[in-house]
Amino acid sequence: MSTNKSKQIQRAKEFAQELGIDSPILLGPMAGACPVELSIAVANGGGMGACGALLMQPAAIKKWANDFRANSNGNFQLNLWIPDTKPKRNQKTEDEIRAFLGDWGPEVSTDAANGTPPDFASQQDALIEVTPTAISSIMGVFDPDYVRRMKAKGIKWIANASTVKEAKLVEAAGADIIVAKGIEAGGHSGAFNPNDAMRSGVGLMSLIPAIADAVDLPIVATGGVADARTAMAALVLGASAVQIGTGFLRTPEAGIAPSWADAIGKALPEDTIVTRAFSGRAGRSIATKYAMAMEASNAPIPAPYPVQRGLTQAMRDKAVKNDDIDCIQAWAGQSSRLAQTISASQFTKDLWKEMQEL
Repeated sequence: MSTNKSKQIQRAKEFAQELGIDSPILLGPMAGACPVELSIAVANGGGMGACGALLMQPAAIKKWANDFRANSNGNFQLNLWIPDTKPKRNQKTEDEIRAFLGDWGPEVSTDAANGTPPDFASQQDALIEVTPTAISSIMGVFDPDYVRRMKAKGIKWIANASTVKEAKLVEAAGADIIVAKGIEAGGHSGAFNPNDAMRSGVGLMSLIPAIADAVDLPIVATGGVADARTAMAALVLGASAVQIGTGFLRTPEAGIAPSWADAIGKALPEDTIVTRAFSGRAGRSIATKYAMAMEASNAPIPAPYPVQRGLTQAMRDKAVKNDDIDCIQAWAGQSSRLAQTISASQFTKDLWKEMQEL
């Protein structure tokens, strides 16, 4: 067993070296919850920083990268969602949701769901321009031309996969690294087909070895990983590194609402649910009062993404301002309770040390 463990640690060290980092620990690129200070701390602790750029305009992406580089000589990834097809709108359903949300926050305006997301092509150009260590994708694959542009700049493509089928697709499309994202993960599911996220989620312990047997790319494990035990379990199953999201959200650098951080620290695995209540896309959240009400049989069916996100924006904004956990978009994974409150830099250092000692 000791020989096997040393092989697993050696594989992880070699993977980290390939990415130019000291430890095989990546920060999850959480859109809306990746302040640059958090990535700086993780990178300065030996791991890899990350930014979920989903909602960011090109200028904001460039500023984030510049701010990171001004305070760290570490590496980072930038992440984008592959856009869904244009959602089908249903005015009757949207009116029902607006009325329902009136009981949980401010009155929802009639044009709340009509916002225009950042231009995806412009975001892609900005990512290429800032030349991160890696660009990561979720919910699909980049087109071949963009993959060629990445590789021409020496940027690695990290592709999320939540099933073996998806892993094979990203390998065929030219990905360099696969993030095996288990259903335990907090935040949005990575499923390429939105409907699959609610009906065919795969746990990480099943997903890692299945992907390892099916593809030849290195695997980064994410979902339910938050301490040395869960991280080493992922390496034993075939991963070369781990990616952690919720486990970093209680660190001071994360800066999330105090009630959200407290809820993460108290949550048992069964205290989280997969819900479309906040954005229209399935995601794992603390079972807040609003989320549970939206899951009730008499509640309106959530609108598709990003319509639902637009409709709930006013409620979510007010909840953060008032630190009201009942209505906060409180994404959290099933290992939430393991999240630490020490600095992200120290957590990263301690985790790698403990993994090697375990």
